[in-house]
Order: sequence, then C-alpha cells, then structure tokens
Amino acid sequence: MASDEGTTTRIDSWIWSVRLTKTRSQATAACRAGHVRVNGERVKPAHGVRSGDEVRLRYAGRERIVVVSKLVRKRVGAPVAAECFIDNSPPPPPREEVPVATRERGAGRPTKRDRREIEQLMLRGK
Repeated sequence: MASDEGTTTRIDSWIWSVRLTKTRSQATAACRAGHVRVNGERVKPAHGVRSGDEVRLRYAGRERIVVVSKLVRKRVGAPVAAECFIDNSPPPPPREEVPVATRERGAGRPTKRDRREIEQLMLRGK
C-alpha cells in the first residue's frame, strides 16, 4: 500500500486515500477551487505530492495542516490512514450548546402557541 520514497502520488488521490475528504471528487473540487496548498502553493488535482510535503486543506469549514509521511494510492482504513500523515492542524472550535426545548411530563400535547415558542427556540440555536 505504501509507495517508495522517491515516487509521487496525485494530491487529490492522496487526500481522499488518507480520509481527509469523503470522496475523491470532493478532493478534486477542493483542488480546483484553490482550497489545497502544497508547501504554500495552490495546486491542481494532478500535482504530485512527496513524502515530507506540507499539505493545507480547507474543507468542511475547517483548515487541516498535515505533513505527508507515507504515500498511498488506494483508500486505506482509518488506522493505516492515520499513519500516513502528521496532523499539525489547530484544534476544531468548541461546539456551542443548543438549548433544548423540554416540556413537563404529563403536560399533554403542545398548543399552537407552545409549538411556535419551541420553533423560535430552535431557530435561535442555529
């Protein structure tokens, strides 16, 4: 599964193989949109990546910064994928707690007014 040190692999294929994106087409689209940088330069999907390169990927509202340690051409399992790169990404932002609409037990079915208030609470949480 791992390639030799001197060879290269397509960046979109490598990003997908190590599970940084869910599909290869999403990895290709991220490259075309300019969301992927290798050693500080924007790259096209066919750009070759080598061991030791720094890859910056903006995907799903988060920036991932990884250093390539192994090259893989085919998608691998999560434990193997974790060994293929060193993650230098900043930690994800903490999740905000959304208020949960609760009713007293045995209060019956909510009235129209109650439902509107519950919907307002739900919209504020988004």
